[in-house]
Formats: sequence, structure tokens, C-alpha cells
Amino acid sequence: MGNNRLISVEIDEETLGASGPDAEHERRVAIFDLIEENSFGVDGVERGPYVLALSQMERRLVFAIRDEAGEEVHTFILSLGPFRGVIRDYFMICDSYYEAIRTQTPHQIEAIDMARRGIHNEGSELLKERLEGKVTIDHLTARRLFTLICALHAGQGRAPGT
Repeated sequence: MGNNRLISVEIDEETLGASGPDAEHERRVAIFDLIEENSFGVDGVERGPYVLALSQMERRLVFAIRDEAGEEVHTFILSLGPFRGVIRDYFMICDSYYEAIRTQTPHQIEAIDMARRGIHNEGSELLKERLEGKVTIDHLTARRLFTLICALHAGQGRAPGT
């Protein structure tokens, strides 16, 4: 594996907030999958592989990046404002999806899941755009990071599946 990758992802437990079992499972799976396969390069820096600490501070998303030895590489702070609409839509469709799993036909569940994946892709593309010029990530890495951003946003009292 190359050096433009993440070897660890940490989420600030203080800003994570309570969430239901579905959301916690989604977060654990996203971190596991992210570590197993990702593409993450800090633009203009060749000190990977990287450790990423995600947190939320004053309605901003904080990407604190360290190298394998624990030395700070860079910290990026992004406004959560541009993400709020897509996160809200994602939470709503997740609620519908989890309810459908309990009560709907497989065909109805599939339709809702397609919509859920579409909104998730929208959030992933937004993340890639917001990180442009700072961090280069591929589509799968963006999807998994978006899942974690949603988990952080849940610290505001809301999580998918709750």
C-alpha cells in the first residue's frame, strides 16, 4: 500500500453524542472499511500514512491530521453549513429506511435504499469539493468519511436510525 492513506481514524467522543444501535453500527463499519481501503493524501505533503482525528467545534468540522509517528501534519476546519441540508435529508431517509426494514416489502425497502445511497453520494461529493486543494480522497473514502461526519453531526441531538 502507498503512503497516501489513513491508518487510523479517531472520533472525538465528546462531540459524538448519543446514537441508536443502527447509527453506531454504521459508524463502526465505516471506520473499519475506511482503514481497510482508502485513498487519503494531504496536498503538498508527503508524510503519510496518516492518522485522522475528526471532531466538531463551534459548528465546524475539524480534520486534525498527524503522521504515523504522531507528529501534526495539518489541521483543516470546514464549516458544517454547506453540509446541513444533505445531512438533514440523509437523516430523514435513514429514518424511512430503518422503519421500512421493519414494516415494508423488499421492493419498497430497495427503493428507499436507492434514495438513501443517492443522498449519501451527494454528501460524499460535497465533501470532496470542500476538501479540494487540501486533501485528495477517492469516492469510497469520501462516502465513509461522510458517514462519520453524520455521526459527529448527531452530537447535535440527532442521528440516523434514532
